Amino acid sequence: MSHIHIPDGVLPWWLWVPGWLAALGLIAVASRFAARGDTRRTLPLIGAVSALVLVSMSSEIIPIAYHVNLTVIAGVLLGPWLGAISAFVVVVILSLLGHGGVTVAGINTLVIAGEMAIGWALVRGGIRLLGPSRVGLTAATSTVVTLAITTSMLVGIVAIAGAGATERETGALDTETLQFANPFSEGVFSLGLLGGEEDEHEGDGELSVARFATVVFTLGPLGWLLEALVTAGVLGYVARVRPALVFGAPSAEEHRARFGDEHGGR
Repeated sequence: MSHIHIPDGVLPWWLWVPGWLAALGLIAVASRFAARGDTRRTLPLIGAVSALVLVSMSSEIIPIAYHVNLTVIAGVLLGPWLGAISAFVVVVILSLLGHGGVTVAGINTLVIAGEMAIGWALVRGGIRLLGPSRVGLTAATSTVVTLAITTSMLVGIVAIAGAGATERETGALDTETLQFANPFSEGVFSLGLLGGEEDEHEGDGELSVARFATVVFTLGPLGWLLEALVTAGVLGYVARVRPALVFGAPSAEEHRARFGDEHGGR
C-alpha cells in the first residue's frame, strides 16, 4: 500500500528531484555502514530478500487492489541500512517494469526504506518488551502500525503533489459508495483482446485528495491485517529455525542456551 504507483510526468519536479537526491544520499550512507559487515554473508541475504519483496509487490490481490509488501520481514532480516539498499534495488526494478515511474523512484525508496526501518525498530522493541516467545504477536502488531504510518506518508505525498496524483486502481471497491462489488460478476478473466471497445473499470480514475485518502484508508486496513498474518507466520518460522536473523546475535545465543539447558546441556 505504501508503494506510490504514480507514472512519470505527474509529480512536480520540485518534489521528485529532492526525493532522488535524498534517496541517493541515503544509499551512500547505508553503503558505508553495510561495508563494515561481512559482505560475503550479507550480499546473498540482500539478494534473496529483495527478490521476495519484488515478487510480492508485483502480485496484486484483485478484490482489494492490494499487494503484500513483506517490508517488515525485510527490515527485520536485513536491518535498516541493508534494508535501504534492498528498497532501492526493488524500487528501481519495479519502475523499469512500469510499476510506478522512474521519477518517483527516489520518493518510493525513501518510503519503502522507512517502512523497513520502522518495522525493524518496532519488532525489535516488541521482542525486548514481550520476550522472544511472542514473536508472532509482536510481528503482527508491528506490521499494522508500520503500514498505518507509511500509508499516511503516502497520502501526505499525494496531497502535496495535488489531485493529479490521485488516480489509482481500487479493485472491487466503488469509489462513490465505498462498497465492495462482486469482483467476478463478469467472469474470472476479461481480456478483451478482440473487442472493439476498451473496458473501463468503474473503480479506476482520478479522485480528489480527500476521496483518495478515504479510499486508501478503506482498503488499507484489509491489506494490513492480511500482511500482519503473513509477517507473523514468516518471522515466527524464521525465529524457530534461524533465531539469529530475528533476535540478533546476543538474543539468539541466549535463546539457544536456554534450549540446551532444558535438555541437559549440549
